[in-house]
Amino acid sequence: MSDIFSKKYIMFWIVSLIYLLAVIWIGNYWLLLGLGIIFDMYVTEKVNWTFWKKRKGKNNAFVEWLDALIFAVVAVTLINIFLFQNYRIPTPSMEKSLLIGDHLFVSKLAYGPRIPNTPIAFPFTQHTIPGLNTKSWSNLVIWQYKRLAGTGKIKNNDPIVFNFPAGDTVVVDEQATSYYEIVRRTARDYKSNDLFLGRDVKNDDEYLQLAIKDISSRREIIYRPVDRRDNYVKRCIGIAGDTILIKAGTVYINGKELPDNTTQQLIYIVETNGTSINPKAFERLSVNRSDQRMSGSSYWIPLTKSGADAIAQFANVTGVSPILAREGEWDARIFPHDSLYKWNEDNFGPLWIPEKGATVQLDTSNLCFYEQIIKNYEGNELKVEGSTIYINGQPATSYTFKMNYYWMMGDNRHNSADSRYWGFVPEDHIVGKPKFIWLSLDREAQGLKKIRWNRMFMKVK
Repeated sequence: MSDIFSKKYIMFWIVSLIYLLAVIWIGNYWLLLGLGIIFDMYVTEKVNWTFWKKRKGKNNAFVEWLDALIFAVVAVTLINIFLFQNYRIPTPSMEKSLLIGDHLFVSKLAYGPRIPNTPIAFPFTQHTIPGLNTKSWSNLVIWQYKRLAGTGKIKNNDPIVFNFPAGDTVVVDEQATSYYEIVRRTARDYKSNDLFLGRDVKNDDEYLQLAIKDISSRREIIYRPVDRRDNYVKRCIGIAGDTILIKAGTVYINGKELPDNTTQQLIYIVETNGTSINPKAFERLSVNRSDQRMSGSSYWIPLTKSGADAIAQFANVTGVSPILAREGEWDARIFPHDSLYKWNEDNFGPLWIPEKGATVQLDTSNLCFYEQIIKNYEGNELKVEGSTIYINGQPATSYTFKMNYYWMMGDNRHNSADSRYWGFVPEDHIVGKPKFIWLSLDREAQGLKKIRWNRMFMKVK
């Protein structure tokens, strides 16, 4: 009886309790078989589970380092999957809220961690092994989407890290641009060329098929599972069931104006009397040198509203106004990429955001909103013949959504590739919520000045 109070039994009960709670959280009770392994590791010791080192006796330095490395890789991998992960801001799409060079602590617990789609992968890589330029995961084991219980739910205006939805298919030599935008761009080029040469103009679907065939024949294309797509960070402007509308750069959710974040910015044109603005003034307004464009006596610069008001007071400034696209001016890059909806980045919608369990009526005029959802995100076979839509081989006049969807936009509204360009973000793409900045490095500074000390451990809002 005294054995059950020995050190090895106490360790067994502690580890078993933690493991049991994890199994309940994950919800896969086949994992209870692992209790037998834990019992052997701490009590019976029949199998040497750490086979790379001797169970008893001294190991050499190499084995000790190897053991420490294996433990660190396993521990950090589990922490990254279930608890938190580091994320570095690579682009200015969230300025002035988040700056290039900010390193974020991203909580997986905020909305619940996902079980990996591709559990067999090279550690600490997203999709490519550095130096080898090859994919970092194996398709040998593919798990379906499952999210564990979290501490909260996604709310309007939350900053969120997510996998890039349009990153499912990638053109290897142009990974910075969405495959679907490359296809649309190529189709537009085909059409423009026919118009220029006076040839017969085909319909848009024919040009898209020509573009797909051309790209697939000339360029290397790869597919990435959800958890291996690039990580993006944006602000969740709309949640499932909301209706979004943008008029002259102002966002409305369910008919109500969305209050501006104090860090939100647009591109402004700043007119001067012919003299230049002191670079120190831009520095005080946190306008990076790389963001300053000058043409004649005018500057084109991203500014917050408070920054625009401040620069308007300069003695040599004669006018400050945001540069906004006109209503009804169609931008083919803007979702849903259909000329029936003449939208642009500053004038968009109204558009309803799909909600799990909701049913929408389908026809060829609104299919463009839901095509990616039906086909790519929810795994159905979709085909259109004339005016008839077929889903999984059956004529369909409606569709019921299997997941919730979200609408993401960057705070740097005129310099952000976001939902306005590629549409909805499915719930299975949500990675986590950034909580605070643990390190911030300024790429335009030198030495110790590169560290933005005032941003260290700043809460992300």
